Amino acid sequence: MNNEKRIESISHLLKIVGDKNRLKMLAFLKKGERCVCEFVDLFDLSQPAISQHLKKMRTAGLINERKQGTWVYYRLNDQLPSYVSEIIQVLPLLEAQTCDCQTISKSIPLETLK
Repeated sequence: MNNEKRIESISHLLKIVGDKNRLKMLAFLKKGERCVCEFVDLFDLSQPAISQHLKKMRTAGLINERKQGTWVYYRLNDQLPSYVSEIIQVLPLLEAQTCDCQTISKSIPLETLK
């Protein structure tokens, strides 16, 4: 990769990481995998806005996703550039209650969701 492309790539990643909401999401992910519904509960943002933030980070290679049934779980990518890892490392460790979306979806009768 030539120098100009490398600088452009670094600039793009820093723009993705530079958003306050995405930084908070990364701080929550330091503790481990999180369900998308947890982010909806944690932020004063709509579900589509949360999804857009997560999509940008996933597309940039900052996070990975895992689908389980109707739920999507996100975790930090293990192979981040060192400068991004250092930014994440200095973020405060934010904690939240784990969602019980799996339990809820199993306990709500389907006919009530129609």
